[in-house]
Amino acid sequence: MGAMDPAALLAELIRHRTDNPGGDEPSICRMLSRSLAALGADEVAVVEVPRDEGTGAYVVARWGEPHTIINAHVDTVPANSGWTVPPWEGVITEDRVIGLGAADTKGAIAATLVALEGQKPRNVGVVFSGDEERTGTCIKHFLSSSWAQVIKRAVVCEPTGRAVGVRHRGCVAMSAEVKGRGGHSSGADQMPKPIVTMARLALGLDEIGRRWLDRGPADMKGLCLNVASIEGGVAFNVVPNRAALTFSVRPPPGFDVATFEAELEASARAAGEGIETQTVLSMSPFETRDVAPFRALLGSLPRAEATLPFWTEAALFSAAGIDAVVIGPGDITQAHAPDEYVTKSDLQWAVEVFRQVITRASGSAG
Repeated sequence: MGAMDPAALLAELIRHRTDNPGGDEPSICRMLSRSLAALGADEVAVVEVPRDEGTGAYVVARWGEPHTIINAHVDTVPANSGWTVPPWEGVITEDRVIGLGAADTKGAIAATLVALEGQKPRNVGVVFSGDEERTGTCIKHFLSSSWAQVIKRAVVCEPTGRAVGVRHRGCVAMSAEVKGRGGHSSGADQMPKPIVTMARLALGLDEIGRRWLDRGPADMKGLCLNVASIEGGVAFNVVPNRAALTFSVRPPPGFDVATFEAELEASARAAGEGIETQTVLSMSPFETRDVAPFRALLGSLPRAEATLPFWTEAALFSAAGIDAVVIGPGDITQAHAPDEYVTKSDLQWAVEVFRQVITRASGSAG
């Protein structure tokens, strides 16, 4: 078998539509399983994971006992507007590959497969997983499986601009609701005002965000508190029966949850009676626990150790007791954008990164 071309391989992966929702994750995982078997994996498995919209999937392979794994996701977001080429064609130019998922993260999958070519790995595994762009069902399923029990560290692939990500914020979305006694607006002066109550809460939340501006690690101060919406009214002459507010925070590692919850409770009491809050989404922050083993694996290839501006599934690996870093070809500014691309030089750099990880992990005792 001749040497694989990462650009041509990436173009082939792009042509497998895996936009989430609606794409076919099992199909691309079956294709990847054949490639991994041909590369000499001791064991390969495709696992389908039911979810609310369609079926997710992941493919996992091991060479020996996989103490170190490389993880990239097979799914993409839906195609944004503004594309000048077909998003699923996999267009190769002189210096780049253009297509949906080129940077996020099919380029990393192509580079990993090329890096495995001609190697005799040991203590290494890969998992190419679906549903990263929505609910994370696939990687959660993998982390609860027997496959994950021996893993000590994970290289999680996202487009990092040749840096290695060692920390990032989490994301928590919450809702608040208050109910009143709706009716004709001629009686508004004597009736509860749910929208006004939510407006007071919104101002209180904004004040919490201001108080936290100087709190947190030096490179992640503040909460990024965002009041996203207030809804509940139906017409100008109707006092609404209820109102709801949606907001989010992006906590850094080491976030003082108890203090924030106390401030949130005080703000809700000050805004009015009967406010109920609930968490809609909770994604934990991430920080590499011990960078030294990853420095040994990556050497001088990453340009820097960085705080990432976006959430990754490295947080899920970390929560499962598997230390992780984040690295991959491409730049986050290309992800989810029209005419998404990765440069050929970035693909070749990623091949060298993953080849070094595989070689050094194979020579390690664990």
